[in-house]
Amino acid sequence: MIHGNVSGLKSSQVQALERIYRRRIPPDQVVTPELARFLAERSRDLQRQVGVIIDRAGTILHVIVGDDRQIVIPDLSGFALGRSGLRGLRCIHTHLKGETLSPDDLTDLALLRLDLMVALAVSPEGLPGKVAYAHLLPPNPQGKRAEVLTVGSVFDLDLDLASFLRSLETELEQKGEEAIEVGDTRERAILVSVSHDPRPEAEDSLDELVELARTAGLVVLDRVIQRPRKIHPKFLMGEGKLKEVIIQALQQQASLLIFDQELTPGQVRAVSEMTEMKVIDRSQLILDIFARRAHTRDGKVQVELAQLKYILPRLSGKGVAFSRLAGGIGGRGPGETKLEIDRRRIRDRIRRLEGELDILARGRLQRRQRRIRAGVPIVSIVGYTNAGKSTLLNALTQSAVFTENLLFATLDTASRRLRFPLEHEVIITDTVGFIRKLPKSLLGAFKATLEELGDADLLLHVVDLANPRFVEQINSVERILHELELDRIPRRLVFNKTDLLPAEEVAPLCRRFDAIPVSALDRRSFEPLLAELEQRFWPDQQ
Repeated sequence: MIHGNVSGLKSSQVQALERIYRRRIPPDQVVTPELARFLAERSRDLQRQVGVIIDRAGTILHVIVGDDRQIVIPDLSGFALGRSGLRGLRCIHTHLKGETLSPDDLTDLALLRLDLMVALAVSPEGLPGKVAYAHLLPPNPQGKRAEVLTVGSVFDLDLDLASFLRSLETELEQKGEEAIEVGDTRERAILVSVSHDPRPEAEDSLDELVELARTAGLVVLDRVIQRPRKIHPKFLMGEGKLKEVIIQALQQQASLLIFDQELTPGQVRAVSEMTEMKVIDRSQLILDIFARRAHTRDGKVQVELAQLKYILPRLSGKGVAFSRLAGGIGGRGPGETKLEIDRRRIRDRIRRLEGELDILARGRLQRRQRRIRAGVPIVSIVGYTNAGKSTLLNALTQSAVFTENLLFATLDTASRRLRFPLEHEVIITDTVGFIRKLPKSLLGAFKATLEELGDADLLLHVVDLANPRFVEQINSVERILHELELDRIPRRLVFNKTDLLPAEEVAPLCRRFDAIPVSALDRRSFEPLLAELEQRFWPDQQ
C-alpha cells in the first residue's frame, strides 16, 4: 500500500513504488546507494517528494508520496517507544529543490521520536545529491533538540547506524534516569494554561493546578502559559505552539498533558491525535481526585455519575475501522456498533445511578427532618478546599474525620455533635471543599450532598488566612454559594491558620473582614467562636 498523495498516478508508477517494499537495508546502513537512486528517480519522474519509513532491521514499512514541498508521515502509534524514548524507525525522503531539512522535518523527528530524519537532494537528472540527516539530542543546557548534519552524497554517508543508535540510546536513557528517581512510578505531567486572563490570574490558577496534580499523585515536570489573541477552536492553543509543548513533554519523558481549561470533546480528540500521551483537563483531574477520595456510598455514586456524564460526550471510535462504512440499514461498521453499545450502556448506568441517588437523598432527608424536629441547631462548615475545615471539625468535636494537607482530602459529608454547657448542643457538618472553576458537572452531581447546607441555621465560612490568595478564595466560595442559592443562610467568616501569621497582621484583617480568628491546631483559640455560637443560638441564657 502506498500512503499519501497518489491521485493522478498511473498504475505502472504505483507498481514501481510498491516494488520498494521488496528491498532490504543492511542494519548498519542508513540507506543504500541503490535505494537512494531509485527514490531520486521516482521523485524526479513524479515531481513529488517520495519517502520511506524503515525499521532497525532494514525492513521498509511504509512508502509515502507527497507533493513537491512535503510528505505526510502516516500514523506510527502502533510502534511503541523504547526506554530511550525513540521509536526505532527512520524516515528517508527526497527534496526536489536541493533544500536541507525543513522545520517541519525537524518537528516530525521530535514529535514522532524517530531515530533519524534524512533528506536526499534530487538533481535535475534524477540522481541523488547531498544528504542532510538529523537525530535527537538528550536534554542539554542549550535547549537544543536535534543535531543536523550534511554530507556531499550518499557515498559520503559513513555512519555505522547500528553502533550509532546504541550509543544514542544509552545517552538518552542515562539522561532520562537522571531526571527520574529510581523506583518512582508516578505519572509525569506537563501543565498547560491557555486563556485571556491577566498573567497573574493565569499563574494563580496554574499554581492551584499544581496542587491538584500533587493531590492526584503526579509529578509536575513543567508548566506552560499561553495568552493568545484568539483561542484556537480545534487545539485551544496554536498548532505550532502545541507541537512545541508536546515535543518538550516527550523530551522530558512526560506521559500526561493537563490543560487548566475545560476541553471540548473535539479538542480532546484533536490534541490526542497529535500525541500518544494522555490528554486531560482540569475537570477530569478533579474527577480523578474525587474518585480516590470518595468512601461513603453517597460519595461513590455521585463521583461515578459525574464521571459518566463527563465521559459520554467524549466517547468516540478511533480510526477508520470505527467509522460508518455506508449510510442506511446494514451500512454501519462494527466499530460504530460497539460505540453505540458503549453509549447506551453508559446512559443506562447513569439512569440507575440517578435512581440510587434519589433513594440515598430520601434517606438523608429523613435524617435531616429528625434533626430539625429535635430542635438541634445545625452549623455547616463551608470553605475553599484545604482551608482546614475537617481539622476544625475534629478539634471542636474531638472526633477523627480524615485530614491531610491536600486539596479535597475530605470528600464525604461528616456530621458531629458539639456540646455546650447547660445541656445545649449543635450539630456541626463538614462538606466537600470548593475550588475556583468548579466544573458544572461536579456541582450538579454534588448538589445532593450540598443540599445538606440548605437546612443549616448558620454557615461557618472557614478561610485559610495564611494563603496569599485568600481574598480570591473567599470570592470563589461566595460565588458558588450564590449559584447554589445558599446565600440566604446567615454566614460567619472564620479566619483559620492564624498561628502562621504575626498577631499584628491578624487583628486588622479580622476587623476589615469582620471575621473570627482561630487556629484549628490550638483549642484555646476557639473561645471567641464558641461564644459567638452560644450568643447566636441561646441569647437569653448568656
